[in-house]
Amino acid sequence: MAEAFAWGFVAASSLLIGGGIALTVRVGSRILGLVLAFGAGVLISAVAYELVDEAFLMASGTGALALGLPLGAFAFYAGDLVIDRKGGAHRKKMEPPAGQGAPLSIVLGIVLDGIPESIVVGLTLLNGGGVGVAVLAAVFLSNLPESIAATTGLRAVGWRPSRIMGLWLVVTIACAVAALAGYGLLEGASQGTVGFVNAFAAGAILTMLADTMMPEAYARGGRTVGLVTTLGFGLAFAISTLE
Repeated sequence: MAEAFAWGFVAASSLLIGGGIALTVRVGSRILGLVLAFGAGVLISAVAYELVDEAFLMASGTGALALGLPLGAFAFYAGDLVIDRKGGAHRKKMEPPAGQGAPLSIVLGIVLDGIPESIVVGLTLLNGGGVGVAVLAAVFLSNLPESIAATTGLRAVGWRPSRIMGLWLVVTIACAVAALAGYGLLEGASQGTVGFVNAFAAGAILTMLADTMMPEAYARGGRTVGLVTTLGFGLAFAISTLE
């Protein structure tokens, strides 16, 4: 179980790294958009080959995939809607009104974005073959541009660096706990149950991608993001195949 927590912390540590980068150097909006696009491509590959495919193989004929995918999507949509209305809608913006909402809502929104991915990190350990490298890379890369954008926005509205880094530390620990839960709560569970959780996480991540990451990537990076997204997808697929 300690291994699941450790890998979850490693995957989410890019939040701390991104925050540190944004506080020390200026990251251009276009570069950030391209990094977002690459991370989105990696995540799409992880969802397709590490989550949906695994859910199908584990729980074929049980309806777990057909049920889990839309439930995960709706759960993220509903949670995101509540957080947006409470002041966390602009948590990923590099400029005002980022950070002008309720601080708790901003924290909860960022945790909501990261929890499905972190649970999956823990799930990859269940088969005893070690952490899934493709999933680990996907989570790490997707968190990096998110924290850079949010840190820049929070700094623009007056958040102190210590407060911002404290926020990322709290979120990183929360993601590590989510990875621990993904492993600990499902260790010894039936294949149908694990398949359902995989499908649920896939639905939540896909909804997050379509709702936040990909629109933000295109808005910042322009047409080139299509090429970079495909590059990220192809690299993650290659890693998954080599595993």
